[in-house]
Amino acid sequence: MELRTLSPAELCELLSREGIHRFFLVWDEEAGRVRASHPLLEPLARWLEEDRRDFDRHEGVFVQVAPESGVLQSACVHRTCRGQGAGGVRYWRYDTVEDYLRDGLRLARGMTHKNALAGLWWGGGKGVMARGTGLGSADPAARRLIYEEYGAFITSLQGCYVTAEDVGTSVEDMAAVYSRTRFTTCIPASLGGSGNPSVPTARGVLRGMEAALAHLGRGTLAGKTVAVEGLGHVGEPLVGFLAEKGVRRVIGSDIDPGRRELAGRFPGLDLEIRIVERGDHSVLAEPADIVAPCATGGILNPQTIPAIQAPIVCGAANNQLEDPERDDALLQARNILYLPDFLVNRMGIVNCADEQYGYLEDDPRIESHLGDTWDNSVFQLSRQVLEEAERSGRTPARVALDLAEKRSLDLHPIWGHRGAKIIRSLVRTDWAHRA
Repeated sequence: MELRTLSPAELCELLSREGIHRFFLVWDEEAGRVRASHPLLEPLARWLEEDRRDFDRHEGVFVQVAPESGVLQSACVHRTCRGQGAGGVRYWRYDTVEDYLRDGLRLARGMTHKNALAGLWWGGGKGVMARGTGLGSADPAARRLIYEEYGAFITSLQGCYVTAEDVGTSVEDMAAVYSRTRFTTCIPASLGGSGNPSVPTARGVLRGMEAALAHLGRGTLAGKTVAVEGLGHVGEPLVGFLAEKGVRRVIGSDIDPGRRELAGRFPGLDLEIRIVERGDHSVLAEPADIVAPCATGGILNPQTIPAIQAPIVCGAANNQLEDPERDDALLQARNILYLPDFLVNRMGIVNCADEQYGYLEDDPRIESHLGDTWDNSVFQLSRQVLEEAERSGRTPARVALDLAEKRSLDLHPIWGHRGAKIIRSLVRTDWAHRA
Protein backbone atom coordinates (compact mmCIF):
# COMPACT_ATOMS: atom_id res chain seq x y z
CA MET A 1 0.00 0.00 0.00
CA GLU A 2 1.42 3.38 -1.09
CA LEU A 3 0.36 5.88 1.55
CA ARG A 4 0.83 8.93 -0.63
CA THR A 5 -1.57 7.63 -3.30
CA LEU A 6 -4.42 7.26 -0.79
CA SER A 7 -7.10 9.90 -0.68
CA PRO A 8 -7.06 12.05 2.47
CA ALA A 9 -10.28 10.32 3.58
CA GLU A 10 -8.65 6.91 3.14
CA LEU A 11 -5.65 8.04 5.19
CA CYS A 12 -7.99 9.17 7.97
CA GLU A 13 -9.67 5.75 7.96
CA LEU A 14 -6.31 3.97 8.08
CA LEU A 15 -5.02 6.12 10.93
CA SER A 16 -8.21 5.55 12.90
CA ARG A 17 -7.97 1.77 12.48
CA GLU A 18 -4.39 1.89 13.71
CA GLY A 19 -5.27 4.12 16.69
CA ILE A 20 -3.13 7.02 15.41
CA HIS A 21 -4.63 10.43 16.07
CA ARG A 22 -1.56 12.55 15.38
CA PHE A 23 1.73 12.08 13.59
CA PHE A 24 4.78 14.09 12.60
CA LEU A 25 7.47 14.03 9.93
CA VAL A 26 10.45 16.02 11.24
CA TRP A 27 13.81 16.78 9.66
CA ASP A 28 16.64 15.45 11.85
CA GLU A 29 19.62 17.65 11.03
CA GLU A 30 22.16 15.47 12.82
CA ALA A 31 21.05 12.25 11.14
CA GLY A 32 20.38 13.95 7.81
CA ARG A 33 17.02 12.29 7.39
CA VAL A 34 13.29 12.66 8.03
CA ARG A 35 12.08 11.18 11.28
CA ALA A 36 8.54 9.73 11.45
CA SER A 37 6.58 9.50 14.69
CA HIS A 38 5.16 6.04 13.86
CA PRO A 39 6.49 3.07 11.87
CA LEU A 40 3.37 3.19 9.71
CA LEU A 41 4.41 6.63 8.45
CA GLU A 42 7.98 5.65 7.54
CA PRO A 43 7.15 5.38 3.80
CA LEU A 44 6.12 9.03 3.79
CA ALA A 45 9.38 9.99 5.52
CA ARG A 46 11.42 8.14 2.91
CA TRP A 47 9.40 9.73 0.09
CA LEU A 48 10.10 13.20 1.45
CA GLU A 49 13.83 12.47 1.66
CA GLU A 50 13.88 11.47 -2.00
CA ASP A 51 11.79 14.39 -3.25
CA ARG A 52 13.80 17.10 -4.98
CA ARG A 53 10.98 19.46 -5.94
CA ASP A 54 8.99 20.45 -2.87
CA PHE A 55 10.76 19.10 0.22
CA ASP A 56 13.51 21.42 1.42
CA ARG A 57 14.54 20.06 4.80
CA HIS A 58 11.31 21.37 6.29
CA GLU A 59 11.72 21.50 10.04
CA GLY A 60 8.44 19.75 10.73
CA VAL A 61 5.14 18.52 9.33
CA PHE A 62 2.48 17.94 12.00
CA VAL A 63 -0.81 16.21 11.20
CA GLN A 64 -3.92 15.24 13.12
CA VAL A 65 -7.30 13.70 12.52
CA ALA A 66 -9.42 16.19 14.46
CA PRO A 67 -10.93 14.36 17.46
CA GLU A 68 -14.58 15.35 16.97
CA SER A 69 -14.96 16.58 13.39
CA GLY A 70 -12.63 13.96 11.89
CA VAL A 71 -11.10 16.50 9.47
CA LEU A 72 -7.49 15.94 8.39
CA GLN A 73 -5.57 18.98 9.65
CA SER A 74 -1.90 19.88 9.42
CA ALA A 75 0.74 22.49 10.08
CA CYS A 76 3.83 22.54 7.89
CA VAL A 77 6.87 24.47 9.17
CA HIS A 78 9.66 25.16 6.71
CA ARG A 79 12.30 27.36 8.32
CA THR A 80 12.22 29.33 11.57
CA CYS A 81 15.58 31.10 11.64
CA ARG A 82 13.92 34.54 11.46
CA GLY A 83 11.12 33.62 13.86
CA GLN A 84 8.04 31.43 14.24
CA GLY A 85 6.72 29.82 11.08
CA ALA A 86 3.87 32.06 9.92
CA GLY A 87 1.25 31.60 7.23
CA GLY A 88 -2.46 30.98 6.73
CA VAL A 89 -4.56 27.83 7.00
CA ARG A 90 -6.04 26.58 3.73
CA TYR A 91 -9.25 24.52 3.60
CA TRP A 92 -9.20 22.79 0.23
CA ARG A 93 -9.98 19.56 -1.57
CA TYR A 94 -7.15 17.18 -2.51
CA ASP A 95 -7.25 13.99 -4.55
CA THR A 96 -4.33 12.27 -2.81
CA VAL A 97 -2.22 12.43 0.33
CA GLU A 98 0.71 13.43 -1.89
CA ASP A 99 -1.24 16.41 -3.22
CA TYR A 100 -2.19 17.37 0.33
CA LEU A 101 1.37 17.21 1.66
CA ARG A 102 2.96 18.84 -1.38
CA ASP A 103 0.65 21.83 -1.08
CA GLY A 104 1.64 22.35 2.54
CA LEU A 105 5.35 21.96 1.77
CA ARG A 106 5.27 24.41 -1.12
CA LEU A 107 3.14 26.96 0.68
CA ALA A 108 5.30 26.87 3.83
CA ARG A 109 8.49 27.34 1.83
CA GLY A 110 6.87 30.20 -0.06
CA MET A 111 6.05 31.88 3.25
CA THR A 112 9.68 31.62 4.32
CA HIS A 113 10.71 33.49 1.20
CA LYS A 114 7.84 36.00 1.32
CA ASN A 115 8.47 36.93 4.96
CA ALA A 116 12.21 37.23 4.39
CA LEU A 117 11.83 39.54 1.37
CA ALA A 118 9.30 41.64 3.28
CA GLY A 119 11.82 42.11 6.09
CA LEU A 120 9.53 40.49 8.67
CA TRP A 121 10.91 38.60 11.65
CA TRP A 122 8.88 35.51 10.87
CA GLY A 123 9.78 32.14 9.42
CA GLY A 124 7.68 30.14 6.99
CA GLY A 125 4.72 27.93 7.82
CA LYS A 126 1.34 26.93 6.43
CA GLY A 127 -1.76 25.10 7.58
CA VAL A 128 -3.78 22.75 5.39
CA MET A 129 -7.13 21.11 6.07
CA ALA A 130 -8.62 18.58 3.65
CA ARG A 131 -12.18 19.06 2.45
CA GLY A 132 -13.98 15.77 2.03
CA THR A 133 -12.65 14.37 5.30
CA GLY A 134 -14.74 14.19 8.47
CA LEU A 135 -17.70 16.52 8.90
CA GLY A 136 -18.75 18.74 6.06
CA SER A 137 -18.62 22.49 6.63
CA ALA A 138 -22.04 23.49 5.29
CA ASP A 139 -23.55 23.55 8.76
CA PRO A 140 -22.30 26.65 10.65
CA ALA A 141 -21.94 24.74 13.93
CA ALA A 142 -19.89 22.01 12.25
CA ARG A 143 -17.70 24.59 10.52
CA ARG A 144 -17.02 26.39 13.79
CA LEU A 145 -16.10 23.06 15.42
CA ILE A 146 -13.61 22.33 12.62
CA TYR A 147 -11.82 25.63 13.17
CA GLU A 148 -11.97 25.43 16.96
CA GLU A 149 -10.27 22.04 16.72
CA TYR A 150 -7.68 23.53 14.43
CA GLY A 151 -7.02 26.22 17.03
CA ALA A 152 -6.52 23.60 19.74
CA PHE A 153 -4.17 21.74 17.39
CA ILE A 154 -2.09 24.90 16.90
CA THR A 155 -1.92 25.43 20.66
CA SER A 156 -0.50 21.90 21.02
CA LEU A 157 2.44 22.94 18.80
CA GLN A 158 3.60 25.42 21.45
CA GLY A 159 4.17 28.39 19.17
CA CYS A 160 6.45 27.02 16.46
CA TYR A 161 3.70 27.96 13.96
CA VAL A 162 1.39 30.99 13.90
CA THR A 163 -1.65 30.59 11.66
CA ALA A 164 -3.78 33.08 9.71
CA GLU A 165 -6.44 33.26 7.00
CA ASP A 166 -5.98 31.61 3.60
CA VAL A 167 -8.02 30.10 0.76
CA GLY A 168 -11.26 28.54 1.99
CA THR A 169 -11.02 30.27 5.36
CA SER A 170 -12.82 33.45 6.46
CA VAL A 171 -12.27 36.07 9.15
CA GLU A 172 -15.19 34.50 11.06
CA ASP A 173 -13.37 31.15 10.91
CA MET A 174 -10.31 32.84 12.40
CA ALA A 175 -12.43 33.96 15.35
CA ALA A 176 -13.16 30.28 16.01
CA VAL A 177 -9.45 29.48 15.77
CA TYR A 178 -8.66 32.35 18.12
CA SER A 179 -11.08 30.95 20.70
CA ARG A 180 -8.68 28.02 21.17
CA THR A 181 -5.22 29.50 20.60
CA ARG A 182 -3.21 32.69 20.92
CA PHE A 183 -0.99 31.65 18.01
CA THR A 184 -3.01 33.25 15.22
CA THR A 185 -3.40 36.51 13.33
CA CYS A 186 -6.08 37.83 10.91
CA ILE A 187 -8.71 37.69 13.63
CA PRO A 188 -11.73 40.02 13.31
CA ALA A 189 -11.28 43.70 14.04
CA SER A 190 -14.00 43.36 16.69
CA LEU A 191 -11.58 41.17 18.64
CA GLY A 192 -8.60 43.48 18.14
CA GLY A 193 -7.27 41.90 14.97
CA SER A 194 -6.49 43.24 11.51
CA GLY A 195 -9.29 41.35 9.78
CA ASN A 196 -9.24 40.30 6.14
CA PRO A 197 -5.76 40.75 4.59
CA SER A 198 -6.97 40.47 0.98
CA VAL A 199 -7.27 44.17 0.17
CA PRO A 200 -3.67 45.04 1.12
CA THR A 201 -2.53 41.92 -0.75
CA ALA A 202 -4.20 43.23 -3.90
CA ARG A 203 -2.52 46.62 -3.43
CA GLY A 204 0.88 44.93 -3.29
CA VAL A 205 0.26 42.94 -6.47
CA LEU A 206 -0.77 46.18 -8.19
CA ARG A 207 2.60 47.70 -7.26
CA GLY A 208 4.35 44.66 -8.71
CA MET A 209 2.50 45.17 -11.99
CA GLU A 210 3.56 48.81 -12.06
CA ALA A 211 7.18 47.80 -11.44
CA ALA A 212 7.09 45.34 -14.34
CA LEU A 213 5.59 47.90 -16.72
CA ALA A 214 8.17 50.49 -15.68
CA HIS A 215 11.00 48.00 -16.20
CA LEU A 216 9.82 47.21 -19.72
CA GLY A 217 9.20 50.85 -20.57
CA ARG A 218 5.49 50.22 -21.15
CA GLY A 219 4.15 53.19 -19.21
CA THR A 220 1.39 52.94 -16.64
CA LEU A 221 -1.62 50.67 -16.16
CA ALA A 222 -3.90 53.21 -17.83
CA GLY A 223 -5.39 51.81 -21.03
CA LYS A 224 -4.03 48.31 -20.46
CA THR A 225 -5.80 44.93 -20.61
CA VAL A 226 -5.40 42.54 -17.69
CA ALA A 227 -6.53 38.91 -17.44
CA VAL A 228 -7.29 37.83 -13.86
CA GLU A 229 -7.74 34.19 -12.87
CA GLY A 230 -9.69 34.06 -9.62
CA LEU A 231 -12.11 36.80 -8.52
CA GLY A 232 -12.28 35.88 -4.85
CA HIS A 233 -10.72 37.44 -1.76
CA VAL A 234 -7.82 39.09 -3.62
CA GLY A 235 -8.99 39.05 -7.22
CA GLU A 236 -12.11 41.13 -6.56
CA PRO A 237 -10.37 44.09 -4.87
CA LEU A 238 -7.58 43.84 -7.45
CA VAL A 239 -10.14 44.47 -10.22
CA GLY A 240 -11.30 47.56 -8.31
CA PHE A 241 -7.76 48.91 -8.00
CA LEU A 242 -7.12 48.24 -11.70
CA ALA A 243 -10.25 50.23 -12.53
CA GLU A 244 -8.99 53.12 -10.37
CA LYS A 245 -5.70 53.09 -12.30
CA GLY A 246 -7.53 53.46 -15.63
CA VAL A 247 -7.15 49.93 -16.95
CA ARG A 248 -9.25 49.67 -20.10
CA ARG A 249 -10.32 46.03 -19.98
CA VAL A 250 -10.28 43.15 -17.49
CA ILE A 251 -11.10 39.54 -18.36
CA GLY A 252 -11.77 37.63 -15.16
CA SER A 253 -12.53 33.98 -14.55
CA ASP A 254 -13.77 32.13 -11.49
CA ILE A 255 -15.40 28.81 -10.58
CA ASP A 256 -18.04 30.51 -8.40
CA PRO A 257 -21.21 31.54 -10.31
CA GLY A 258 -21.77 34.21 -7.66
CA ARG A 259 -18.89 36.19 -9.12
CA ARG A 260 -21.17 37.29 -11.97
CA GLU A 261 -22.49 39.99 -9.65
CA LEU A 262 -19.24 41.93 -10.12
CA ALA A 263 -20.17 42.75 -13.70
CA GLY A 264 -21.74 46.15 -13.02
CA ARG A 265 -19.73 47.18 -9.99
CA PHE A 266 -16.97 49.13 -11.75
CA PRO A 267 -18.36 51.92 -13.98
CA GLY A 268 -16.18 52.75 -16.95
CA LEU A 269 -14.31 49.42 -16.87
CA ASP A 270 -14.85 46.91 -19.67
CA LEU A 271 -15.15 43.85 -17.39
CA GLU A 272 -15.84 40.40 -18.82
CA ILE A 273 -16.55 37.68 -16.28
CA ARG A 274 -16.34 34.01 -17.16
CA ILE A 275 -17.58 31.22 -14.92
CA VAL A 276 -15.45 28.16 -15.58
CA GLU A 277 -15.04 24.61 -14.38
CA ARG A 278 -12.31 23.74 -11.89
CA GLY A 279 -9.08 23.23 -13.82
CA ASP A 280 -10.03 25.58 -16.67
CA HIS A 281 -7.12 28.01 -17.04
CA SER A 282 -8.04 29.33 -20.49
CA VAL A 283 -8.11 32.95 -19.26
CA LEU A 284 -4.32 32.80 -19.02
CA ALA A 285 -4.20 32.62 -22.82
CA GLU A 286 -6.13 35.85 -23.41
CA PRO A 287 -4.48 38.64 -25.42
CA ALA A 288 -3.51 40.99 -22.59
CA ASP A 289 -0.76 43.21 -21.29
CA ILE A 290 -0.66 41.37 -17.95
CA VAL A 291 -1.87 38.01 -16.72
CA ALA A 292 -2.67 37.86 -12.99
CA PRO A 293 -3.08 34.38 -11.43
CA CYS A 294 -5.07 35.01 -8.24
CA ALA A 295 -6.62 31.60 -7.52
CA THR A 296 -4.66 28.48 -6.60
CA GLY A 297 -1.10 27.48 -7.37
CA GLY A 298 0.63 25.21 -9.88
CA ILE A 299 -1.13 26.77 -12.85
CA LEU A 300 1.99 27.84 -14.76
CA ASN A 301 3.21 24.65 -16.38
CA PRO A 302 4.00 23.06 -19.79
CA GLN A 303 0.28 22.98 -20.59
CA THR A 304 -0.49 26.65 -19.91
CA ILE A 305 2.76 28.55 -20.53
CA PRO A 306 2.89 27.96 -24.33
CA ALA A 307 -0.53 29.61 -24.69
CA ILE A 308 0.23 32.79 -22.69
CA GLN A 309 0.18 35.89 -24.91
CA ALA A 310 0.82 38.55 -22.27
CA PRO A 311 4.39 39.82 -21.81
CA ILE A 312 3.96 40.02 -18.00
CA VAL A 313 2.73 37.52 -15.40
CA CYS A 314 2.13 39.06 -11.97
CA GLY A 315 -0.53 37.77 -9.57
CA ALA A 316 -1.43 36.97 -5.99
CA ALA A 317 -1.72 33.17 -6.09
CA ASN A 318 0.92 31.31 -4.11
CA ASN A 319 3.24 28.83 -5.83
CA GLN A 320 2.16 29.67 -9.36
CA LEU A 321 4.92 27.56 -10.94
CA GLU A 322 4.04 23.87 -10.90
CA ASP A 323 7.75 23.01 -11.06
CA PRO A 324 9.87 26.05 -10.10
CA GLU A 325 12.97 25.17 -12.09
CA ARG A 326 11.28 23.81 -15.21
CA ASP A 327 8.49 26.34 -15.52
CA ASP A 328 10.63 29.36 -14.69
CA ALA A 329 12.87 28.35 -17.60
CA LEU A 330 9.85 27.90 -19.89
CA LEU A 331 8.65 31.43 -19.14
CA GLN A 332 12.12 32.85 -19.78
CA ALA A 333 12.37 30.97 -23.07
CA ARG A 334 9.13 32.64 -24.19
CA ASN A 335 10.43 36.07 -23.09
CA ILE A 336 7.61 36.42 -20.55
CA LEU A 337 8.47 38.58 -17.55
CA TYR A 338 7.37 36.66 -14.44
CA LEU A 339 7.29 38.35 -11.04
CA PRO A 340 7.27 35.56 -8.45
CA ASP A 341 4.37 35.55 -6.03
CA PHE A 342 6.57 35.71 -2.93
CA LEU A 343 8.03 38.97 -4.23
CA VAL A 344 4.76 40.83 -4.82
CA ASN A 345 2.01 39.29 -2.64
CA ARG A 346 3.58 40.07 0.75
CA MET A 347 0.99 42.57 1.96
CA GLY A 348 -1.38 40.04 3.51
CA ILE A 349 1.22 38.87 6.02
CA VAL A 350 2.60 42.42 6.39
CA ASN A 351 -0.90 43.61 7.32
CA CYS A 352 -1.32 41.08 10.12
CA ALA A 353 2.26 40.37 11.19
CA ASP A 354 2.43 42.98 13.93
CA GLU A 355 -1.17 43.11 15.18
CA GLN A 356 0.05 43.14 18.79
CA TYR A 357 1.58 46.61 18.31
CA GLY A 358 -1.76 48.26 17.58
CA TYR A 359 -3.10 50.28 14.67
CA LEU A 360 -2.73 53.71 13.11
CA GLU A 361 -4.84 55.28 10.37
CA ASP A 362 -2.85 55.07 7.11
CA ASP A 363 -0.19 53.26 9.14
CA PRO A 364 3.19 54.53 7.87
CA ARG A 365 4.79 51.14 8.50
CA ILE A 366 2.24 49.45 6.26
CA GLU A 367 2.24 52.21 3.67
CA SER A 368 6.04 52.13 3.37
CA HIS A 369 5.72 48.71 1.72
CA LEU A 370 3.42 50.21 -0.91
CA GLY A 371 5.27 53.44 -1.63
CA ASP A 372 8.13 54.43 -3.92
CA THR A 373 10.74 55.71 -1.44
CA TRP A 374 11.72 52.73 0.77
CA ASP A 375 14.26 50.54 -1.01
CA ASN A 376 12.53 47.38 0.26
CA SER A 377 9.00 48.34 -0.82
CA VAL A 378 7.20 46.02 -3.23
CA PHE A 379 7.79 48.44 -6.11
CA GLN A 380 11.44 49.19 -5.41
CA LEU A 381 12.48 45.63 -4.57
CA SER A 382 10.71 44.39 -7.70
CA ARG A 383 12.61 46.94 -9.79
CA GLN A 384 15.89 45.86 -8.18
CA VAL A 385 15.17 42.19 -8.85
CA LEU A 386 14.23 42.85 -12.48
CA GLU A 387 17.33 44.98 -13.06
CA GLU A 388 19.61 42.36 -11.51
CA ALA A 389 17.97 39.63 -13.59
CA GLU A 390 18.58 41.62 -16.76
CA ARG A 391 22.18 42.35 -15.78
CA SER A 392 23.07 38.79 -14.74
CA GLY A 393 21.04 36.78 -17.24
CA ARG A 394 19.22 34.98 -14.44
CA THR A 395 15.45 34.92 -14.24
CA PRO A 396 13.65 37.30 -11.87
CA ALA A 397 12.39 34.28 -9.92
CA ARG A 398 15.94 33.00 -9.43
CA VAL A 399 17.24 36.41 -8.35
CA ALA A 400 14.37 36.83 -5.88
CA LEU A 401 14.78 33.27 -4.58
CA ASP A 402 18.51 33.67 -4.00
CA LEU A 403 17.93 36.88 -2.06
CA ALA A 404 15.09 35.32 -0.05
CA GLU A 405 17.17 32.26 0.81
CA LYS A 406 20.01 34.44 2.05
CA ARG A 407 17.73 36.60 4.20
CA SER A 408 15.79 33.60 5.54
CA LEU A 409 18.90 32.29 7.29
CA ASP A 410 19.31 35.46 9.39
CA LEU A 411 18.61 34.60 13.02
CA HIS A 412 15.98 36.49 14.98
CA PRO A 413 17.87 39.23 16.85
CA ILE A 414 16.28 38.31 20.20
CA TRP A 415 15.06 34.71 20.06
CA GLY A 416 17.47 33.11 17.59
CA HIS A 417 16.37 29.80 16.08
CA ARG A 418 13.73 29.20 18.75
CA GLY A 419 11.22 27.49 16.44
CA ALA A 420 13.60 24.61 15.80
CA LYS A 421 14.09 24.20 19.55
CA ILE A 422 10.33 24.02 20.05
CA ILE A 423 10.03 21.33 17.39
CA ARG A 424 12.80 19.29 18.99
CA SER A 425 10.99 19.64 22.31
CA LEU A 426 7.74 18.37 20.74
CA VAL A 427 9.60 15.30 19.49
CA ARG A 428 11.32 14.66 22.83
CA THR A 429 8.07 14.95 24.79
CA ASP A 430 6.24 12.53 22.48
CA TRP A 431 3.76 15.05 21.05
CA ALA A 432 2.31 12.52 18.61
CA HIS A 433 1.18 10.21 21.41
CA ARG A 434 -0.23 12.87 23.74
CA ALA A 435 -3.55 13.36 21.94
